[in-house]
Amino acid sequence: MRKMFVGFVFLTTVLFYASADARLYVDITSPGMRKMPVAVQDFPGLVEGKEVSDTVESDLGFTGVFTMLEKPRQVEGPGAPFSPNNWRPLGVDAVVKGTLEMSPNGEISATVTVYDVSEANAMMKKKYVTRKDLIRPLAHRIADDIYEAITGQKGIFSSKIAFVAQGSEGGSIYLMDYDGQRMKRIVSRGSITMKPHWAPGGKKLAYSSLRNGKWAIFMLDFDSAAESVFFSSSGTNLAGDFTPDGKYLLLSSSSKGSPDIYMLHLTTKVLSRITYSDGIEVSPSPSPDGSRIAFVSDKSTTPQIYTMSFDGSDVRRISYEGNYSTSPEWSPAGDKIVFASMRGGQFQVFTVNPDGTSLAQLTQEGTNDEPSFSPDGRYITFTSTRDGSKGVYIMNSDGQQQRRITPRNIRAFGPSWSH
Repeated sequence: MRKMFVGFVFLTTVLFYASADARLYVDITSPGMRKMPVAVQDFPGLVEGKEVSDTVESDLGFTGVFTMLEKPRQVEGPGAPFSPNNWRPLGVDAVVKGTLEMSPNGEISATVTVYDVSEANAMMKKKYVTRKDLIRPLAHRIADDIYEAITGQKGIFSSKIAFVAQGSEGGSIYLMDYDGQRMKRIVSRGSITMKPHWAPGGKKLAYSSLRNGKWAIFMLDFDSAAESVFFSSSGTNLAGDFTPDGKYLLLSSSSKGSPDIYMLHLTTKVLSRITYSDGIEVSPSPSPDGSRIAFVSDKSTTPQIYTMSFDGSDVRRISYEGNYSTSPEWSPAGDKIVFASMRGGQFQVFTVNPDGTSLAQLTQEGTNDEPSFSPDGRYITFTSTRDGSKGVYIMNSDGQQQRRITPRNIRAFGPSWSH
């Protein structure tokens, strides 16, 4: 068993008030959505204020929901009282102001207010308390709250992406912020390691790695800061996704012959077999309502994507194009399944409805696989070789705005987004 420490931000938020009457709102699900002009001012009080405000501005701009007003065009100095008449000529809908203070015990407190320019009032005001070394997580939390206040949807800025970096000494698992910042190694295995899988709530990671020449499933528990062998048997054992209730881990194991899909209870360790096949059945991913499982099977000669009930019945094929499809994952809303399929000798990322309709190709350049949805389903992280080496990328769920978020000097793959 290995020990490691992963620091998580501790934030206290106090909601002073949030106006509910005729408040500023943008519908991010509307096809003709207009980007909302927003100004984020520097946060005075401490030198860390600029880092906080710059990160909040970057987070909100990342979404494509907002148009961020450039700092030189802002008409009020940081810390100056809000006056809607200053902002209306610039067409700004919302203004974000904040201040930072340090308490005698070294904690940093931030007070953040979001002003609705049209209504000339504050639509959100909150106070946050954190440690000095957790300034960036503080900024992400602020951006999450602003995003939710305006859109009604949860933000993703405090989420994490886990991935594998393969070096000469084997595989290591890293954590990073959604935008590739604050990268940190949390597990060093010293052997080949596969894509990690998050438990609901982000307290555990399951992943497969070679142990004494055999594939075993490991579990990292963030609360106890401990890594342990969670499941090992004869044959190849590969971790899949957790069930939505967090009580089971789906996995594939060839302990009985060819790889089949099982469900392992996290507490009792009772193993329940789901599929009985002479072929290969791997990569299980449950629907968010817990009613079905997407998986890979070669029952049609070549590996393709199927769905089935949790008892293994009602099997339906949903991928038909390409001679090799793999790595399915259900969207958080349950309306899409993302997967990789080979086209012209290279894997590309696709989405499809759970019934097999509305197939859409999202990537074109290089080999692209191992996709994973963001917590809100609006973005996808994936592995790509388009720059000549494996790296982790993110894109919008429609394939737009594809960009690399891991350094080019790291061979990174197998990204998994926390939910």
